[in-house]
Order: sequence, then structure tokens, then C-alpha cells
Amino acid sequence: MAKQEDQFKKVLSHAKEYGYVFQSSEIYDGLSAVYDYAQNGVELKKNIRDYWWKAMVQMHENIVGIDASILMHPTTWKASGHVDAFNDPLIDNKDSKKRYRADVLIEDYCAKIEGKIDKEVAKAAKRFGEAFNKEEFLATNGRVLGYQEKINTILARMGKSLENEDLEDVKLLIEELQIADPLTGSRNWTEVKQFNLMFGTQIGASADSSTQVYLRPETAQGIFVNFLNVQKTGRMKIPFGIAQTGKAFRNEIVARQFIFRMREFEQMEMQFFVKPGTQKKWYENWKETRLKWHLSLGMGAENYRFHDHDKLAHYADAAADIEFKFPFGFKELEGIHSRTDFDLKAHEEYSGKKLQYFDHEENKSYVPYVVETSIGLDRMFLAVFSNSLQEEALENGTTRTVLKLPAVLAPFKAAVLPLVKKDGLPEVARKIMNDLKWDFNVFYDEKDAVGKRYRRQDAAGTPFCITVDHDTLEDDSVTIRHRDTMEQKRVKISELKEMIKQEVEVKNWLQKM
Repeated sequence: MAKQEDQFKKVLSHAKEYGYVFQSSEIYDGLSAVYDYAQNGVELKKNIRDYWWKAMVQMHENIVGIDASILMHPTTWKASGHVDAFNDPLIDNKDSKKRYRADVLIEDYCAKIEGKIDKEVAKAAKRFGEAFNKEEFLATNGRVLGYQEKINTILARMGKSLENEDLEDVKLLIEELQIADPLTGSRNWTEVKQFNLMFGTQIGASADSSTQVYLRPETAQGIFVNFLNVQKTGRMKIPFGIAQTGKAFRNEIVARQFIFRMREFEQMEMQFFVKPGTQKKWYENWKETRLKWHLSLGMGAENYRFHDHDKLAHYADAAADIEFKFPFGFKELEGIHSRTDFDLKAHEEYSGKKLQYFDHEENKSYVPYVVETSIGLDRMFLAVFSNSLQEEALENGTTRTVLKLPAVLAPFKAAVLPLVKKDGLPEVARKIMNDLKWDFNVFYDEKDAVGKRYRRQDAAGTPFCITVDHDTLEDDSVTIRHRDTMEQKRVKISELKEMIKQEVEVKNWLQKM
């Protein structure tokens, strides 16, 4: 656990030091759970968004995109259930006056038990060496099985209590587990209450004529209310999808863990409209497809797992999360949900407008079912960044900090470095940069010794360094250095563009799916 905390602290520090994420309004001591993406962070975030969009929209002829507004008619949120049911269980500690999500306190307790399982695995791996079979150990070791059974029992009880809105039992579970305030150790808890997460605001010129509206807590509803507009104008045939990326806002009780849980965040969602009765087939299809997208980035299959929901949302008949191993453990990265026809039917009821699809093959109209894929862009950013940040021991006894971002996502694809700031080398380096920048985001750096510049680019996540030296003036060749291997190779200037393209082109990464 201490090792995970240390790694997480390094992630936070590195994100600021290398221009990825800043605390919002830092000069005024910041605003809780709100962050700004800095010069490198905004590029990485854009590249992740583009990578998702190309895979989801560009590569599917039956999926199109929209950009719905953040502010929507307030009845939208009544129809969707957010006004009445978009709540989290809140609990206060009477001594510390701190507020927590009751379910998160219980999940954190289970995470500590998972930590004990990890310790048992690590001890066994050390004891048995190469002969160690992790899967067999997890399935047969009595102590591990006991820990896992305890986790399952706790989460099942919590899920049932929340589903039945039995908040008294949620508090009772916290007391039985002797869960204490993480800051003070106090176990003096209030009752558990429901807390609505939507931000409300007023629209209108005067107090008398203003209307209560909400900052959208999700992007999905903008897709549902535009279902018929898109279907008709795009002449879309079932099955088809509508994708969207954009900001959403939630007044989280406890927003924490850096950009993992924020009050202002960005989603990448796709709603796939299907014929009723086929939703389970498409649900399984999208689970598989979305996991392949994640794996195409090469961040390690062992860092992903599916978690099927015990407690289903009121609109779903199946739901699963793709969880990623963050520095603080496995947490939800993406949700795949079979939403049935709940949303479209609800909007039909509240608007009085028909939201149906006429199926020419069956010669009848019906309300389509929906399969949703929803990923947090900020969480994906954190997954990529934290997984990529590594410290390596080198053969000369030193260490280097390297940000091994997937090259396709890296903010800058190459750095051009003149060996010295004289003898015409900067002019040649500038010429190379001006040629490459039409195709790639390229960085120019002439300050400090070249070895120090290499280390700086390693830490910033730049996949290639291109060094212009005196031999370049004679043979039109440069030294290209690979970030991950530190291998250096002499190549012709004319070959640079194609060499970089092979490593960073989206096509070459998405084809791994």
C-alpha cells in the first residue's frame, strides 16, 4: 500500500513538473477537485480523444458523432431519472466534520483486503520462483480464498442494501467493519443520507422569469433527445450508433485521487441503437471491442479486468466495467451498459413526441434498445500517464525517469536537438523541424548538454530525439534516438518522416485491434 502511495505521489509531482496537469486557480490556493491541463497535458488529452474518435466513428460507417449542448431543457433530467435518483450515499463524521461517500468507504475497506491478497501472491512468487502459478494459487490457497470470500460478501451486501435503498444497513455495515475516518480514526458517524450530484443554475434575464436548469451530469441524454434527428437526417439504419465527447459536471461528495474523480470532467460516450431482443449480443460484442481498443495501446493485458455489476442501474439489464490497475488499485475506467429502451421511452412520455424507428424489413415501428460504451477521458489520461511513468536502473549504475507514453498519444513525436549552438547546426536543425512539423508535433531544444536534453525528453515522454551534429553538414545524416530502448541510429534526413510515421501513425496502432 505504501509503495502504491509513493508511486501516486510521483505521478502527481511529475504531472506538474513536466507541464501536464496544474491545480486550477493555484495562485488562489486552488479549487478542490478541479484541474487545468497544461501545455503537454492538453496535447495528450487531445490525442487520446482523437484515438477514441477514429476507432469509434471514423472506422465504423454506421456510427456518427454529434456535439450536444451542456445546458438542456430541465425536463430532460426529470425524464432521465436524474432529478429523483441521481444520488450518492453520504455520511459525515461527527468528530472530524468530514464528509464521505458511504459506498467508497466500504470499497476502500475491501481494497485493503485486496492488498493482503497481493502480499500473499508476492510472498508465494518469491518462495516458488519460476514454478509459481498465480492462477492456481489464487484458486486454491485457503487464506486467499478466505479474503476473497470476505470481499464478495461485503460488496454483495452493500449492493443489495443500496439497491433496496436500505441506508440503515449501509451504516450498520460500516459500523460492523469498524471503518474509521481515514483522517482522524474516529468511528463517530452520522446516518447515511442520499445526496443529489447535479449542479443547478438559473437561465433568464431576471429573477422573476428565470428557469432552473442543470449543468449536464452526463453526455448521454444529448444523444437520446437527438436520436430521431440524427436517424432521419443521416438516413441511419438499425443497428447504428451516435458518439459524443464533451464536458459533464457532478457535485461529488468526495472528489479525490487527482483527476480520477473530479467535479468537471470529460466523457467519451457512444450509444448504439439496436433491435429489441438483440441487445445482449451487441452488449457482448462491444465489451470485446472496447477491451481490444484498450489493449491496442500496449499497456499490458494484466492491467485490465472486467467487473460485472451486482447492482444494476434502473435502466439496465446488463452492465460491466473495464477496470484498470491505477496506482491506487483496480478502478473503473470504462462502462459498457445494456440500457434497454428506458431512455427513449422516458423521453417519449415526458415530451409527448414519438421516438421510434420504422423498420422497413419488418414493416413496423419500435423503440430501439441501446447499448452504451462510456469512458472518462480524464481517467483514461490518468491510466496512460501513471502506467507510462517509470524509473529504470541503467547499466552505468544511474537511474532515469522515463514517461513511456504510447507513441501514438505522445504530445510531441520528436525533439530536434543541434549538438551545439553554433557552426550552422541550429540552422539545419530548424530546417528539419520546419519540415517535420507539417506532419507531427515537434519540439526544438538547444539548451544544455545533449545527454541532459535526452533525459529531459525521456521524462516528458517524447518518443524520438533527432540530433544534428557536424557530420550532418557533410552527409545529410542525423542520429535518431529511441526513448524506450535508448538505441541510437544514424539515418538520412530524408528518411526521418517515414521512420517517425511508422511508430506514431494511428493506423498502425488501431490495426492491432
